[in-house]
Order: sequence, then structure tokens, then C-alpha cells
Amino acid sequence: MHDAILKRLRERLAVEAGLAATLSQGLLVLVQKPDELLAIAQTLKHKFAFDLLLDVTAVDWPQRQPRFDVVYHFYSTQDHVRVRLKTAVSETSPEVDSLRSLYGSANIMERECHEMYGIRFRDNPDLRPILLYEGFEGYPLRKDYPKQREQPQV
Repeated sequence: MHDAILKRLRERLAVEAGLAATLSQGLLVLVQKPDELLAIAQTLKHKFAFDLLLDVTAVDWPQRQPRFDVVYHFYSTQDHVRVRLKTAVSETSPEVDSLRSLYGSANIMERECHEMYGIRFRDNPDLRPILLYEGFEGYPLRKDYPKQREQPQV
């Protein structure tokens, strides 16, 4: 039943939104352009009952252009399935729309992603650090971050 739901969802989203949609290890993976991210998240929430945002993170591909993938994981409490939504952003402009208007939990997750990777989330007014102190320089989960770097004293 799980596979049938994902297959139906994949077919409908590919037709309706023009998404690249694949099944990977039992998980539906959607790839979307950054400027269409908010629209597809609204569709997932309102049309397909993905009412829970589980995670927002990024993946750093230093040798690739665009360098970063911003990755979202959604869950449907109605159908009990997960979906991964990915969008690629460049190193020169690592910015996507915030999903906090749809999911309240996005506020904290976007702050953490911003703090660790430097991804900016439009319309999120509070991107203060959560895990690091205010004067921390750089983004520690980027693959080119020097591990031995000394930070300024606070």
C-alpha cells in the first residue's frame, strides 16, 4: 500500500507541477527549482496532506555548480508516508523562500541550516544562531571549512 501511495503521488505531482520525481529506497524524492519551492510545499501540504515538516538541511557539493542542495523532509500523518524535496542553490546566492508561513517548525530548522551552511531563507526574520555564539565566523558544515580554525574570543 505504501508503494501504491507513493506511485500515485509521483504521477500526480509530475503531471501537475512538472517535477522531477523518483523513488529512492522507498522514499519519494522531488527535485524543484528554488523559485518554485514555496508553491510545491503548499501543494504538498494542502492537496496531498503532508502536514508535518520533519527536517530542513543542506548538502554541500563543493565541486558542483550549483554547490548546495537544500533538502526538506515531509510526512503525511494521513497516509503515513514521507517525501523528500530538494532544490539546488549556488554558492554566490544561497537563498530560498522560507516555509515558516506553512509550517511553524520551519523557523527553528531554517535558523540551524542558515547557521551551519549559510543558506538564507527569505521572509524568515530571525536567522540568529542557535548552536553557535553570535561572533562565530564561517559555516562549520561546509566541506571547505577549516577544522583547525580558531574563532574569536567572546
